[in-house]
Amino acid sequence: MITMSAETAGPEVRPEHPRREAVTVGVLVVAATVVYSAFALVRYWTFRTTTYDLVIFDQAVRSYSRFHLPVAIVKGVHNGFGPHFSVLGDHFSPILAVLAPLYWIHDGPQTLLVAQAVLLALAIVPLWAFTRRRFGAWAAHCVAGAYALAWPVAETVAFDFHEMAFTPVLSMLMLERHDAGRRWQCALAAGALLLVKEDMGLLVAGFGLYLLTRPGQRRLAAAFVGGGLAWTWLASRVLIPAFGGSADYYWAYDALGKDLPHAALGALTHPWTALKLLVTPSVKASTMGWLILPLLLIPLASPITLAVLPLLAERMLANRFGNWWEPRFHYNVALTALLIAAGVDGACRLSRLRPPGLGGRLRVDLVWPVAALLAAALVIPRFSFKHFFEAAFYRRDAHAQAADAAVAAVPRGVLVEAANVAGPQLSGRDRVLLWDTKVRWAPWVVADTAITTFPFPWVGAQRDRVRYLRHNGYRVVLSRDGWVVLNRPDATPDLRPTR
Repeated sequence: MITMSAETAGPEVRPEHPRREAVTVGVLVVAATVVYSAFALVRYWTFRTTTYDLVIFDQAVRSYSRFHLPVAIVKGVHNGFGPHFSVLGDHFSPILAVLAPLYWIHDGPQTLLVAQAVLLALAIVPLWAFTRRRFGAWAAHCVAGAYALAWPVAETVAFDFHEMAFTPVLSMLMLERHDAGRRWQCALAAGALLLVKEDMGLLVAGFGLYLLTRPGQRRLAAAFVGGGLAWTWLASRVLIPAFGGSADYYWAYDALGKDLPHAALGALTHPWTALKLLVTPSVKASTMGWLILPLLLIPLASPITLAVLPLLAERMLANRFGNWWEPRFHYNVALTALLIAAGVDGACRLSRLRPPGLGGRLRVDLVWPVAALLAAALVIPRFSFKHFFEAAFYRRDAHAQAADAAVAAVPRGVLVEAANVAGPQLSGRDRVLLWDTKVRWAPWVVADTAITTFPFPWVGAQRDRVRYLRHNGYRVVLSRDGWVVLNRPDATPDLRPTR
C-alpha cells in the first residue's frame, strides 16, 4: 500500500509483511555485529589494538562500573593532568556510563570492542525504516548493506573503541523519528546525542538547519540550532574545565584566530583563507571526496546533507590535529548514517523530476540503492575491511607472540608502564600507564625495542630508555624478539601533574 506522508519527501511505502521484514532487519543487525566483533577481537588478539585509545576508555568505563567518576590514569598521567584525571575533562562523554553494567559481566577491553560493534550495527534499524518508508523493503536492504560496508564504519571498527560509536544510531534515530512524525522521540534522540561528545551540539544544530527547509518547522529548527550551539559552548567552556580539563586544549584554528570570536571574525573578513583551509592539506579534499563519491553524489540533492556540514567544518577548518581530517580513524563515522539517509532522500527527490524531452521521471529510486551497495563493496579494498581477506590478519607474527610472553611475565594487580600495543592486554588486570618519553618509575615496564611505538620518535630512543632503566636499578625479567620486561620492586612512581 502506498500513502502520502506529510513528513516524507514522497509517497510512503507501507510494509506488506511486517513480521518477515522485522526478522530480516534483525538478521542484518546480528550479521553486522558478528562481523564487526570478529574483526575487532582479531585485532585485539594479534596485538593491533593500542593503549591510546582503547585503554583510556577501558579504564574510564571500569571506573564507572565501580560507581566512580570515569578516571583514566593512563590519560591523566601521559597528558600531564595527574593520576586522578576524569575523562570528562578531556571530552564530555557521559553517555559512556551506560556501558558500565557490561563490565559486571566481563571486565576488560574486549567488552568495549563488542559493545562498539553492537552500537554501529544498530544504526541499521532506523536507516532501514527511513528507507523503507520511501522505497520499500528491497531498497532498504540495499541501503542497510551500503551502511554496513561503509568505509567510515570499517575505519571505526579498525581503531579500537571510541564514543563516536553511539553517533550513527542516535543521529539516525533523530532523523527517522522526526520523519515519522514523532517529535518528542526525535528530541530524546537529540538529547542523547549531546551526551556523546561536546561537539555533537554541532550535529544537532546542523539538523536544525535541515529542519529550516521543512515547511512549518521554523520554531523547532530554531530550538535545535540554538540548543545545539549552546550545548557545545556549555560543555566546552564550562563542563570540561569543571572536571579538570582545559577549554582550549583542542583549539585547532590558530590560522583563523586565537579564540572563537577572533576565528569567526577572521573567517568573515578573510573568506579565502577559510576556503583554503578546507582543502589544505589536500587530504582534506580527499576525505570529503570519499565521503560523497561512493554515494554517487546523490546526497547533494537532499537538504539532509545540511545536518553534517557544521561537524564537517569543525574538522576541515582546523590547522592542527591532523588525525581529524584523515580518512582513517573514527571521526567520519559521525557523518555516515546521515549522508546515506541524504542519499535516500536525494534519490527520492530526483525521481520526482520530469526532465523536458524525456517523457517520464528519472527513476533514480530504482538504481541508486543497488548502485550505492555496489559502490560500498567496491571500495572495501581501499580501507580496513580488506584485511578480512588476508591470511596474515588472523595470525600472530613472531613479534606479537613475544608480546604475549612479555604480558604473561607481568604479575596481576601491579602498576605497569606498557608499550602502546601491550597496554590493552594488561588493562583488565593491572593499572596501566603508557610507556612514553617521560620516565614514570613504575615498578614494572613492558618495553618494545624492535618497532617504533607511540609516542617515541624512533626506536633508538626506546633502546636508550631501556639502557637508562637498567642503569637505574631495573632488572630484566624477560627479553624476547625486541620485547623487554623490566622490574624494580622499590621504584617510587612519579605521577605528579605537569600541566
